[in-house]
Amino acid sequence: MYIETLGEGPPLVLLHGWAMHGGVFAPLAARLRERRTLYLVDLPGHGRSRDSAVPLTPEDCAAAILERVPAAPWCGWSLGGLVALHAAATRAASVPALLMLCASPRFVRGADWRYGMSPEIFRDFASGLRGDYRGTLERFIALEAYGSTDARGELRALREELFARGEPAAHVLADGLELLETADLRDALPRLAQPSLWIAGRRDRLVDPRAMREAAALAPDARFAQVEHGGHAPFLTHADEVAALIGDFLDGAPSPEAS
Repeated sequence: MYIETLGEGPPLVLLHGWAMHGGVFAPLAARLRERRTLYLVDLPGHGRSRDSAVPLTPEDCAAAILERVPAAPWCGWSLGGLVALHAAATRAASVPALLMLCASPRFVRGADWRYGMSPEIFRDFASGLRGDYRGTLERFIALEAYGSTDARGELRALREELFARGEPAAHVLADGLELLETADLRDALPRLAQPSLWIAGRRDRLVDPRAMREAAALAPDARFAQVEHGGHAPFLTHADEVAALIGDFLDGAPSPEAS
């Protein structure tokens, strides 16, 4: 797996969302690198990890990443949040703080989870991958940008990053959609031993802020924050605000040495 390291200071691991790569965090990295050493991960099948043999599961990804990074807070955006949450729940000594960025322990709605998406949406995207690969990815990033007050800017940034490190592997994208449809990590929340910050975009149409607020309420030491004019990728359009939220949280979180 490819992991880019940049910056200086205490470590922070960043995990991207479905179909993207670590480069998508460039605006956020530019604001954090002077006070944090950043580990920007390309998840298996994505970016420069396109040919990685690591399965795209929370356990396999967490194990592989932890072999390569020091003890550090983990920040997961969207799909990356599932990996970060799993790592925090199963390896608290190595993940002393957790940041969930427009990410949920369960992405689809159910009888006991009102604010998720319809599972049919993920199935439609999975079906589309087989017939119109690039068109399906375009539709997905359009959904990510929808709702933001700067939807055009967010869509432009996502489109520029989508293939910036090559095309993601189609079979891994299908695995990622299945993970988003089926994963349910809510049982891990009450057992979280570290502080967590849940950052939502109020205009997010993929991860409802109410789902993130409910998830944060299930964790023992959790804070919820909302970017009022942000969509699903607020670190692209409101990078200063997101960086400030992350920086303030980490400044008050325990250091890896103390955990």
